Amino acid sequence: MGGGGGGGESGEPEFQIAPMIDVLLTLLIFFMSITSAEVLKVDKDIKLPVAPDAKKKDKNTALFEAALNVGWLPAEQKAKLTFEDKKYDELNYPDLVTILQDRAQKAMANSKTKYRVIIRGDQRLPAIEIQKVMTLIAQAGLDEISFSALNHE
Repeated sequence: MGGGGGGGESGEPEFQIAPMIDVLLTLLIFFMSITSAEVLKVDKDIKLPVAPDAKKKDKNTALFEAALNVGWLPAEQKAKLTFEDKKYDELNYPDLVTILQDRAQKAMANSKTKYRVIIRGDQRLPAIEIQKVMTLIAQAGLDEISFSALNHE
C-alpha cells in the first residue's frame, strides 16, 4: 500500500536534516548579499566624531543617499575623499560632481525623493576640509546633507 513520509516501522516521522541545511544556506547567502553593499560604503580608517544626541539612520532612504568618506592623512596634512571605493583628489572632483548630479536626477525621476549625501568625516579632519566637501556637494546642486557620528565612544 501507499505509505510515505519515511516513518520506518514505528510510524513516527523522521527528522530530515538535508532540507533544513538547504534553507539555512539560502538564508545565509541572502543576508550576506544584502549586507555587503552597506559595508562597502564604510571606510574603516575613519574615526567618527562622538555626538551624544546622534540619531539612528533611517533605513528606508538608503537607496536615495550617497556616503562620502572624508579621511585625514596626518603625515601629508591632506584630506582623502572616497566614494564607493573610488578615491578622489582635488583634480578629479568634477567627476564626482557629475556622478552626484546624475544620481540626484535619477532619484527625482524614479521616486520624487531628494537625494541625500552623508558626510562621514574623520574627527581629526580640519573644518576647512568639511567646508570644501560641502561646496562640492553644492556644486552638484544637492542641499540634503547629513553628517555621520557616533552616539558613544
